[in-house]
Amino acid sequence: MKKLLNANIELSRQNNYRNNKSKLSRRNFCYKIASCGIAGGILSNLINYQTNSQKLYADEITQIPKSESGARNGNLIATSTYSFWHFEDEKTPIEKCINLAAEFGFDAVEILEVQMLKKDPKSIAEIKRQTLNLGLFLCGLSTHQTFVSPDKKIRQENIDKTKQSIELAHNLGIPTIRVNTGRWTTIKTFDELMKNRGVEPPLPGYKNDDGFPWVIESFQNLIPIAESAGVVMGLENHWGLGGTPEGVLKIVDAVNSPYLRITADTGNFLDDYYAKFEKLIPKAVLVQAKTYYGGGKWYSLEIDYDKIAAILQKYNYRGFISLEFEGNENPKTAVPKSLALLRSKFKFKQ
Repeated sequence: MKKLLNANIELSRQNNYRNNKSKLSRRNFCYKIASCGIAGGILSNLINYQTNSQKLYADEITQIPKSESGARNGNLIATSTYSFWHFEDEKTPIEKCINLAAEFGFDAVEILEVQMLKKDPKSIAEIKRQTLNLGLFLCGLSTHQTFVSPDKKIRQENIDKTKQSIELAHNLGIPTIRVNTGRWTTIKTFDELMKNRGVEPPLPGYKNDDGFPWVIESFQNLIPIAESAGVVMGLENHWGLGGTPEGVLKIVDAVNSPYLRITADTGNFLDDYYAKFEKLIPKAVLVQAKTYYGGGKWYSLEIDYDKIAAILQKYNYRGFISLEFEGNENPKTAVPKSLALLRSKFKFKQ
């Protein structure tokens, strides 16, 4: 009996060995097939299945109604401190503008640099503390410079000035600064420039095309500084060589860096402005929205913000909208009305 039991055990062991050996052989054969590419289709199908599963899962998430998901349904709305001061009389302090922005219900503040009375470390820290306590973002810093000059010394002075602005933005925790091309300054005052619809002649002996290499070279020198600081420069469709979408894009495309993009202003094209504005949006990092309650300081535009919103939706612009109120009405009434207008228009697609 014992011998019979031992024989059965031995027979079972041999059968298990043969079966396992057969399984190992088949497994090795499959490995060899896979290594030869024969099993590529199987592996490809597996990868496709996993990818499609992830896609289906993502699709299910995006189909949840935004009103039920709790996601914000529109662009964050900021105000520039310029909305409270138009280069007239005594400067309105930045701190006061920040308090008003919070009181009126804005999401963020864009600082006009020339309006800052103090830039020392203690004052910068206080502004950051103030906005933190009020639940506001600091979304932009509007700066001034000009690179439209045949004098290399003047261009270098403005490069150095812009470096300081980049450093200031970095210290404030601001991700983007508005920059300009500058202009020829053959028209001496801004009021006169506005009477001439923002157009001025070049310096004697020069033409507009002479200015573009100066501007491009200046921004190329600034790119390493901006990249190191983590601050994106946004070239505005302002005046000078940036007065047309073609001029702005010529510079941005030539520099060809993610640290020089576009600040798109709704109020700085005086004709055909929807078509011109749209050309800027694919590379925009900030949108400045003008309103003119009480009539404009220099001019008024009848801007259809439904059309502006449709353009932003077309290109899936999800960044900040920064109000630049430029009317004669008292900001204490005009700025809240402007916020209500912008808040009602800039909604994401559902």
